[in-house]
Amino acid sequence: MSNHRVILIHGLHQFAWVMTPLAKRLNQHGFYTHQFGYRSLKHDIATHSNELNAWLKQNHDPNQPINLVGHSLGGLIIRDFAARFPKWQIGRAVTLGSPHLGSICADYAWRLAPPLVGKSYLEALDGTVTPFDATKLCLGVIAGTKPKGLGQVILNYHQKKQHGNSDWSEENNIHDGTVYLFETRLDGAADHLILPVSHTGMLLDKTVASQTAYFLQHGYFKHES
Repeated sequence: MSNHRVILIHGLHQFAWVMTPLAKRLNQHGFYTHQFGYRSLKHDIATHSNELNAWLKQNHDPNQPINLVGHSLGGLIIRDFAARFPKWQIGRAVTLGSPHLGSICADYAWRLAPPLVGKSYLEALDGTVTPFDATKLCLGVIAGTKPKGLGQVILNYHQKKQHGNSDWSEENNIHDGTVYLFETRLDGAADHLILPVSHTGMLLDKTVASQTAYFLQHGYFKHES
């Protein structure tokens, strides 16, 4: 699948150029990439999917398969897009640090200062994104465990609130600085890989890039034996 076009979709508060380092590394693996940009705060997830569909109609032959790679919110757009526009042949997809179960960090932001998450909260970061259909999309999940980023303040506060909560284990405290590890879990995903990277740092990480390429080529990650 290395000759398939790969659409790279950035996350919240970001722009298409942030995916450039990952795009260059995927190019080295033989992929032809495009960095899709959208207004993460101004529009809702349905609009993002519609805009991606419109771009593909103008620039891509529907008879040719595509691969999709999304960071954070971008991974949720992949799920919505795949369900909304089944005419496109999606070979494989990878999500990077995407909160498939919803984002506790975004939930706090929505309640305290809604403009921080904008229209990307409802039906996306709130955990109500389109249900995943594993029969229609081969999807791999990469999650980070390096707690670095502005989201730490919110997550540390949340963890203190869970003190004494028997349903909240120490394992639940693992996060990438923005998204908890357990939030990245997705029933039906073809594979799930955990790496020592932060939420934003994963976009610059060589291992993340090589593992993304490996999944797009094989349908599973290269796990250490």
